[in-house]
Amino acid sequence: MTSTEPATYDDLTFDVRVAGPRDGEPVVLLHGFPETSRSWTPVARLLVERGFRVIAPDQRGYSPGARPTGVEHYAVPALAGDVLGLLDEFGLDRVHLVGHDWGAAVAWYFAAHHPDRVSALTAVSVPHLAAYGWALREDADQRERSSYIGLFREEGKAEDLLLTDGARRLRAMFTSAVDHDSIDHYVAAMSAPGALTAALNWYRAMTRDLDSTPPVRVPTTYIWSTADIAIGRAGAERCGEFVDAEYDFVVLPDVSHWIPEEAPDEIANAISRRRNG
Repeated sequence: MTSTEPATYDDLTFDVRVAGPRDGEPVVLLHGFPETSRSWTPVARLLVERGFRVIAPDQRGYSPGARPTGVEHYAVPALAGDVLGLLDEFGLDRVHLVGHDWGAAVAWYFAAHHPDRVSALTAVSVPHLAAYGWALREDADQRERSSYIGLFREEGKAEDLLLTDGARRLRAMFTSAVDHDSIDHYVAAMSAPGALTAALNWYRAMTRDLDSTPPVRVPTTYIWSTADIAIGRAGAERCGEFVDAEYDFVVLPDVSHWIPEEAPDEIANAISRRRNG
C-alpha cells in the first residue's frame, strides 16, 4: 500500500492505508485478530493492479488514536459505526466491503444494517453472524473450535498468556502463510500499552443478540477454507440462508485461516467478479 492517512470519527483517529487511483471503484478491507491492515497487502496489491481504490483501516483498538477504555466501546454496533464514519470521512457513497475474521463479522453486520452503502460484500472465513451463532449452539465441532473464546474473554489472563515468553503463544497462532516480518509487526502492535486488551475487548463485548443480525440484501461472496482451525463446515454451509441476494460460496481446499496471505488471488478474483459496470 502506498500511503497511510488519518481518519477521524467521533473523536477517534484511525490509521488508514490507502492505495490505487482516486477514481477507482472503492474497496474497503477490514482486518481480523490479531492482525492490522498490513494483512491485506497481498490482496491490495492485486486490486490496485486492476484499478481499484483500496482503503484499509487499522480498526478500533488497533489504531493508537482509536483505543477507548471500557469493553462496552467494542461491541459490534460500535465497530460497524466506525465503518460508517470512515465512508463519510472519505466521501464514499457506496463501497465493495470486504472483511476477514472479526473484520468479516463487522462487514456482515454493516451490510445488513446499511445496504445502501454497500455495492457488494465479500466475507472471508467468518460466516453470517446468525449462521455462526447457530453453529455455536448446535454443532459440537464449532463449539470445540471456538473454545478459545472463553479464555480470550478473561481480562488479564488472556493478555498474560499471549504475551509472555516473547509472545510465543501469540506467534503460534499464525501458520507459515504469514511471513516472519508480518508476525513481528503484529506482535509489536499487540505489545503496545493497552493494544492487546483493546483487541481482546472485541471478544469480551460479544453478545447473543448478534444471532438476530438481519439477512444481507446485497450481492455477496463468502469464502471459507477447509483447513480453517476456527470456523467449521456447519456454519459455513448454512451461511447462504442469511443472504437474500445473489450469493456465491467459495470453498478453498487445504487453505488455512489466514486466507488473505495464503490465497490473495482467490479474494481479488471474487472482488473483481462483482465489479460495477
